[in-house]
Formats: sequence, structure tokens, C-alpha cells
Amino acid sequence: MKILAIGMNYPLHVKEMNNTLSPEPVIFCKPDSALLINNKPFFYPDFSSDIQYEAEIVVKFDRLGKNIAPKFARRYFSEITVGIDFTARDLQKRCKEKGLPWEIAKSFDNSSPIGRMIPKAKFPDIQNINFHLDVNGTTVQEGNTKDMLLSVDQIISHVSKFFTIKIGDLLFTGTPHGVGPVKIGDRLQAYLEDELALDFKVK
Repeated sequence: MKILAIGMNYPLHVKEMNNTLSPEPVIFCKPDSALLINNKPFFYPDFSSDIQYEAEIVVKFDRLGKNIAPKFARRYFSEITVGIDFTARDLQKRCKEKGLPWEIAKSFDNSSPIGRMIPKAKFPDIQNINFHLDVNGTTVQEGNTKDMLLSVDQIISHVSKFFTIKIGDLLFTGTPHGVGPVKIGDRLQAYLEDELALDFKVK
């Protein structure tokens, strides 16, 4: 399986990162070793001093597909969850300054905790889902999929032009504003609407 991810898909996050809107979606990939499941703890890596959370809606594909039209995109998944795209912001900054790819800042081991999968049928409208992230009981990020620059259907259509979608692949759909650092001892809890989907600690 592979993890596909979209960057800069919420306008306020683009603003908080001092970036400009891209005419095309920002796509990056993560290996399967980036995945962290079953609420296992995230161990703070020794190569960074600025690991930041980015909470995102995650889609799990259950059909094989290529060049998927937006109107058919929802046929290719039946479950969603919320995940964290951990980012080594200090490494990312150094890579950007040198004009280098920044996979090491996004795709390192266990950088992608995801919650339990929830049937998409529980949500009347995929493009109107509230989600939020709490750190130590305080809400630090809130988002709604209606604020996406590109909808879930549009994202799936776009990435499938370049990558064959396989069963079990995951798609991180972008983070809203409010990203910030974590530290050892923090507890992260992520919710889809009012349903707790992800609950783990940083060690």
C-alpha cells in the first residue's frame, strides 16, 4: 500500500504557512513505514526538535482505479478517518531553503498516525464534515471539509492521473489552519464530528 497526501488544501493554512495558493494540488507520497495504527504511541525522533501536528481527513480506497472522473470518485472508497501528518518543520525549512525535496520531513517512520475507519455512510455529505484535534484536552485544530480548496472527489480524480489507486491505499486530504508543535508526554485525540477516532500519546 501507499500513502498519497495533499498539501495546502485549506486557504487559512496556506496563509499561516506564508505560502501562496498553488494553481495545482501539491502532492507528495509516504511509504507504508510511515503508517502508525491502533493508537500506538508516537516516539519523538532524535533528528528533529520541531515535530508539528497536521490533522487531516483520510480516505481509504477499496477499489482499483486509474484516471478516475470526479463524478465516480466516491465509488472508490467506503471508509474515512482522521489522521495526523507529522512534519519535522525544522527539516522541511532547511530543505525548502536549499530548493530540495522535503520527503524526509514528512515521510519518516510513523509520521502518519491514523484512527479507526468509519463508514462514509455515517456522514450525509463528505464535503461538510467537522473534524478537530485536541492536545492534552484542549482543541488546537478545527476544520470542515467544505473549506477545502479541492473537494475529495477532485483530489481523487487528480491523483489518479499520476498514480494507480490500489486497494488499501490511503489519501490524506490536507490540513486546516492551527498546526503546531508536539512534545513528549502530549496526548493527541482526533475527532470526526463528535466521534473519537484517534487517541495516542507522544513518547
